[in-house]
Amino acid sequence: MPTPTWKLIDTTLREGEQFARANFRTEDKLEIARALDTFGVEYVEVTSPAASPQSQRDATHIVKLGLGAKVITHSRCVLDDVRAALDTGVRGIGLLFATSRILRESSHGKSIQQIIDAMGPPIELALSAGLEVRFSAEDAFRSEVQDLVQVHQAAERMGVHRIGVADTVGIATPRQVYVLVRELRKAVKCDIGFHGHNDTGCAIANAYEAISAGATHVDVSVLGIGERVGITSLGGFVARMFAIEPQAVAEKYRLGQLRELERLVARVTGVEIPFNNFVTGETAYSHKAGMHLKSMMANPGSYEVIPPEAFGLSRRLILGSRLTGRHAIAYRAREMGITFGETELKAITKRIKEMADKGELSEAQIDAVLREWVTA
Repeated sequence: MPTPTWKLIDTTLREGEQFARANFRTEDKLEIARALDTFGVEYVEVTSPAASPQSQRDATHIVKLGLGAKVITHSRCVLDDVRAALDTGVRGIGLLFATSRILRESSHGKSIQQIIDAMGPPIELALSAGLEVRFSAEDAFRSEVQDLVQVHQAAERMGVHRIGVADTVGIATPRQVYVLVRELRKAVKCDIGFHGHNDTGCAIANAYEAISAGATHVDVSVLGIGERVGITSLGGFVARMFAIEPQAVAEKYRLGQLRELERLVARVTGVEIPFNNFVTGETAYSHKAGMHLKSMMANPGSYEVIPPEAFGLSRRLILGSRLTGRHAIAYRAREMGITFGETELKAITKRIKEMADKGELSEAQIDAVLREWVTA
């Protein structure tokens, strides 16, 4: 199976640093960068070195790790920011300008033509220094399509390697993303990146539609952390793509490292991993309903689109609830080397349900009931 053509730009150390609870120390950044590299992301994006003296020092330290992933940064489209990035040794830079009318008026005050005029010198400086360069239109989905085409075609003529489409406020629907990226795919030949915020819960779906429409790169962060409610989750997006092309994704990334990577970022930011987090959440592979348990015992794929083993995880069959069924009880009995007839199974299951009405039973309690039934 061919390797997926899309690439991950992990921006936990840039967008993630904008998360309200993030206050990364240098040692935190180095640990996260190493873990991301172990997982296999193609790019690690760091905060603009122009943001603060410590940001510049941290970027330099991360570059010196010698990661397999490309260390890149994200900066304003101004010469001083490019110079600060060059001093750190990063291998790429993403430059941006807001293109929506609301941000042009409240942010930089430039017209579309003034944006095109202003972006030339920073792009030229970055390219002449040998950096991989992306130009991104901030707030693309509140911008006019003709404006986006105009600035991105100008950026391509200037020689950028990639253009960026940013759903900065999380307003886009999957259909809107597909339509816009298809339009830009017709307008430019260079790579296209997508950056999507999750304010309306569509970030993963939007990233998928961007790839479907011809985008080549997706911005993600561990646990989806970022400004406000964050962006496309690394784990969620990888899960989405694994469901479509499992072998190729498994060969591309070290999926068994995902849970530890998420635990690292959760620890550093002081948050808990949601119980229903994609793939790695506490209940992600928990099965409880009787009908589900019966099917799972016959074929685990019946209620799991992604096998937990692919991510180094395991499933949990919850037998001790009031929702359990005789097939689940018979399954546990067989594991213990005990066989019951149908009449006995119905009676045992009824007994377990009655007990579970007062609270979920542990496996040890179920085993005790089965043993007592044999010896009674």
